[in-house]
Amino acid sequence: MANQDHQTYIYIGLAGEGDGTGEGGLMRLADGDDRWQTITSGLPEQPQVRALAVHPNDPAVIYAGTQLGPYRSDDRGEHWEALESPRPGMDVWSLAFHPNKSNVLFAGYEPCAIYRSEDGGVSWKQMDTSRVRFPDVTTYMPPLAKRVIGIAVDPSEPENVYASIEVGGLLASRDGGETWDSVTDGLYRENHTVDLHGVQVSPAAPGHVFIITQVAMFRSPDRGAHWEHVRFGEMFPGGSYCRGLTVAPDDPKTLYLAAGAGGGGAPSGTAEKGALFRSKDLADTWERVDIGEEPPSRMFQIAIDPRATEKVYCCTYDGHIYSSNDSGVSWKSGKMQTKLSRARHVYPMVCA
Repeated sequence: MANQDHQTYIYIGLAGEGDGTGEGGLMRLADGDDRWQTITSGLPEQPQVRALAVHPNDPAVIYAGTQLGPYRSDDRGEHWEALESPRPGMDVWSLAFHPNKSNVLFAGYEPCAIYRSEDGGVSWKQMDTSRVRFPDVTTYMPPLAKRVIGIAVDPSEPENVYASIEVGGLLASRDGGETWDSVTDGLYRENHTVDLHGVQVSPAAPGHVFIITQVAMFRSPDRGAHWEHVRFGEMFPGGSYCRGLTVAPDDPKTLYLAAGAGGGGAPSGTAEKGALFRSKDLADTWERVDIGEEPPSRMFQIAIDPRATEKVYCCTYDGHIYSSNDSGVSWKSGKMQTKLSRARHVYPMVCA
């Protein structure tokens, strides 16, 4: 439902490829405006922003994950303050709030580590991942340091928390994040199918877990014990690359998937296409969303304003932005007013 007094802002984090060197950044756009603003005051020099999260009770409070740990802003990104962080050399790749406790926040790192804060990020405790054993097929792949690229808490069973690893499969905690184990078993135990790019759970399906890998999507009906391949038909000739997965906040049966061509050994040059997909029945069936044009590069992220859920956004890795003000019925497109390349491109996108 629309909130007439609410102004939506879109936030996009930028970072370099590979080892995280190069120019990064953080951009903000007010919905209805056409000028992006750089909002990096207080962030590290050349910030590598690979994770963003909005406080569930206050849209002015934003968290950003960088190469020097997590940061917090209380004024929609105008100013940033560093939070407690582990040792240098650990990059934040994911941030996620507890669905029922607004002061509980998880942070995922590279090399693989998971921290939890119970006071809004003031202090953090490292969770126990000592029992994690990554699939053998991933252990030879550089970089050896596995990154926690996504974290999701089951809203119906919050003691169950999941973390997707690039490249390393899925981790699960059954005690609210205190201890973790690998749950990589079943259909997705090949090289490209343990290269996870996201994990989501929906309040409409307690115990169900949805993951996206480099080349496919999988669904588990039993908290990760067994998996089924979610089939779309041929998403793209020559192979697909799944990157972003989002549950609609106003309709938990609706999922959006950002994807592109390439992946899985597809021929070079095939990655310059993207698409947005949508399911309205918890991934049983899917449709390709007509956003008015074929994106010229891989679709990377989706964001929906939880306070104005008719506003849906998606973007490609090189900064092509698509927005809808009617829950995805009609769309308009634009381009970020900043130089992007494969060495510097979009990682996270949120709106609030």
